[in-house]
Amino acid sequence: MIESSASLQAKLANARALKDPQQLLDFIPYAAFIGAKAKVKDNSVIYCLDKRPSNIGNPSLPAVHGGVIGGFLELSASIEILYTAKVQAIPRVVDFSIDYLRPGRYRTIYASCEVLRQGRKLINVSVLAWQDNQSMPIATARCHFLIS
Repeated sequence: MIESSASLQAKLANARALKDPQQLLDFIPYAAFIGAKAKVKDNSVIYCLDKRPSNIGNPSLPAVHGGVIGGFLELSASIEILYTAKVQAIPRVVDFSIDYLRPGRYRTIYASCEVLRQGRKLINVSVLAWQDNQSMPIATARCHFLIS
């Protein structure tokens, strides 16, 4: 179901006013399926991916599936744009590049995003994912989105 622009703008305004980016994630079924959550901490959004048996890709370690990590990082970047940037519509992915640096163990994964550049049509976002220590990331991503 595609929502009207006015409905989307109302939801964005409400999430920003209440400082609750989780409201935006609640409208995305994939976020609930993988266990993605968002909260504001020190005026920035921290994204969390809960540990779930359905997210395991390598049961012998066990480790979270790389596709789940990639989807989580792309989802985090999209929500970051909706929550922080002045956009009129849902951003569309143009390019997504991820570097897997170490295995994502069967623990909570955290992510933070930084909007690097926003133009009239494109926006660039950098995403950093970690588990126990932010200075030891498990993955990084660079994302380009088309905005209107």
